[in-house]
Amino acid sequence: MDNQVHLAVSFLVWLVPAFIILSIILPAAMRILREYERAVVFRLGKLIGAKGPGLVFLIPVVDRMVRMDLRVITINVAKQETMTRDNVPVTVDAVIYFMILDPQAAVVKVENYLQATSLIAQTTLRSVLGQSELDEVLAKRDKINQTLQEIIDRHTAPWGVKVTSVEVRDVVLPDTMKRAMARQAETERERRAKVINAQGEFEAAEKLVQAAKMIAEQPIALQLRYLQTINEISGDRNTTTIIPLPIELFTPFLKKPTV
Repeated sequence: MDNQVHLAVSFLVWLVPAFIILSIILPAAMRILREYERAVVFRLGKLIGAKGPGLVFLIPVVDRMVRMDLRVITINVAKQETMTRDNVPVTVDAVIYFMILDPQAAVVKVENYLQATSLIAQTTLRSVLGQSELDEVLAKRDKINQTLQEIIDRHTAPWGVKVTSVEVRDVVLPDTMKRAMARQAETERERRAKVINAQGEFEAAEKLVQAAKMIAEQPIALQLRYLQTINEISGDRNTTTIIPLPIELFTPFLKKPTV
């Protein structure tokens, strides 16, 4: 009986430390990665590759893991003050969408890929807008977005970062420029109104000339128009209507009959 108690005590003495050690080692030796995650593993400081998703086993103390997210990441580019090619000061900000294609390169080839991507985006934004005129910035936003995306992606490709889209979000102009653009727009609208009015007058004059030629060729047309006008006047609620009669109406009656 004493031997059994001694064995049980000895077993517990070994079991408790072993359980404590396993509870410490197992969490450090096992990692569970989601579908969109990868583990970049270093063994004694040497890169051994990217693992995951699923269950990943590590050697405690020897291995070190860096968890990487492969989903699309969004960062805001802080507002940048720059001068356009036609010397107009503007303040712009943008949004960048990118993702990690090569987790190993994103860890090994750049210290902080988020900060590096943000800084290169700020520099590129100022550079591209400085080479564009104000009208292009306002009216050709898609073209500028495409240029920004291509340039930033070319710089981040060695880091394993793929820039999928860049959107210039807001363009802030000085108040003086806003007033000048408003006056310009108003002047343009007035010009278009005058052109449309002149075009209408020109077309009306053409119709009058055509009508005059037709009346000159066919005098009876004037008499028909006169009778139509009388018919329109007679429809009004007038008590007394004075109708002047042109002498041309009596011309057929004034002619002497030929014998």
